[in-house]
Amino acid sequence: MTHQQPQRRGFRCLPPATTDPRKMAGPWTFALCGLLAATLVRATLSPAAVLSLSPEVIEGKLTQKLEDHDAVDILWRLPLLSTMREKPAGGNPILGSLVTFLMKYIIWLKVTSANILQLQIQPSADGQELVVKVPLDMVAGFNTPLVKSIVEMHMETEAQAIIRVETSERGGTLVLRNCSNSPGSLRLSLLRRFSFLVNSLADKVMSFLLPTLPTLVKSQLCPVIEAAFEDMREDLLRLVRVPVSLSSGHLQFDLLSPAIKHDVIQLHLQAKLSDSQGKVTKWFNESAVSLTMPTLEGEPFSLTIRQDVVNAAVAALVPPEELMVLLDYVLPELALRLKSSMKVISETAADQLGPTQIVKIVTQETPELLLDQGRAKVVQLIVLEVFATSEVRRPFFTLGIEASSEAWFYTKGDRLMLNLNQISTDRIHLMNSGIGLFNPELLKDITAEMLTSAMLPNENGKLSSGISMSMVKALGFEAASCSLTNDALVVTPASS
Repeated sequence: MTHQQPQRRGFRCLPPATTDPRKMAGPWTFALCGLLAATLVRATLSPAAVLSLSPEVIEGKLTQKLEDHDAVDILWRLPLLSTMREKPAGGNPILGSLVTFLMKYIIWLKVTSANILQLQIQPSADGQELVVKVPLDMVAGFNTPLVKSIVEMHMETEAQAIIRVETSERGGTLVLRNCSNSPGSLRLSLLRRFSFLVNSLADKVMSFLLPTLPTLVKSQLCPVIEAAFEDMREDLLRLVRVPVSLSSGHLQFDLLSPAIKHDVIQLHLQAKLSDSQGKVTKWFNESAVSLTMPTLEGEPFSLTIRQDVVNAAVAALVPPEELMVLLDYVLPELALRLKSSMKVISETAADQLGPTQIVKIVTQETPELLLDQGRAKVVQLIVLEVFATSEVRRPFFTLGIEASSEAWFYTKGDRLMLNLNQISTDRIHLMNSGIGLFNPELLKDITAEMLTSAMLPNENGKLSSGISMSMVKALGFEAASCSLTNDALVVTPASS
């Protein structure tokens, strides 16, 4: 397929129209001109594919990683008492003395219950970052000689961090930064009231916990949140890099750059096509080929694959081939119809068609996928020859055919399927004839039927196994759905 560069209007870098050195543009002018031109070119480039992840997916993945890192266990083991003793009352000497005095009446102080509630991911004000909120729900208790029961306090707070894209010489990277206790989120209350003396002691303990708990969230929990995010990021990179099997080769994606658009993380991907020996046969990087990005519209994720990448995958599944069909044995009704159609051209040639007549079908090039208004079709260049018997070497004639088929994409579980329907002969040309010149349009209908009956089942057989989209299950979904835009194939999770 040949892609023309789109015209870009509104900016031109031209040489100065004057020879007056005082009026000629200086070097800074040309440097700025080149920079702006490069920026405009860059703005038109599209990645090979884009994986868009909703807050729902990020929340689920990050929650799982926090569980893997035993984040709740970290909360259970928060050193409340030792931290209060080490830095009493935030370093205030007077209050520090009071804390030291009160600590004499506390035998132990620790977390007795801890939970991490539903994570929240929200866009920042400028829509270029994501705010991650990790709500914490805990109960802490202390034991004192003043009462036999454990004095328990309900503690609610929230860890908060920022997801942003940081750029370097190697490209952009998703990072989690500024993890700390969310301002104004800390609330402490006594679960049960005791005597005036015990209540007063509990109130003092809670007032000393107010500066202690945020410090512990930052020092004890934030490193775990950061490690969990890094693991999640690595998992996302691994799942996009899983090779997609394509008959005798495979298609593999890799990260070009990440981006954050409102509340969605986008992974811009490049792709490469490799043969059965692992040799790369084609790269798909950023290109001027258009790619319309659909919005998620409530979907947890979407994988948008550029048309030329989909086309290459289809071509890898259906490579050029040559078919020899004993028409009278395989498709006897078509053999009779071919003979009848040829009588219009040459009765002598038609009478020479024997029971071992052969139709030779050669696909000259790999199929090409075309998308238009959400519909797809596959076009192919085909050479068709008719031999009177299996013994003769020269065909009656050679036809060049521009054929097309309606392409139907659908899914089975997490597999992407493609089926071709009904071949039509859009154009037909007489390339060579041993029975004299004739109008090839006379054979247009029978040719289409022969291609549909002989070649189409063979191609659909190669497509029947489909393409495994392991990314779907890796993101936590059992089945996929697919749709077409004017320039891409879009894979989303199937509705439950």
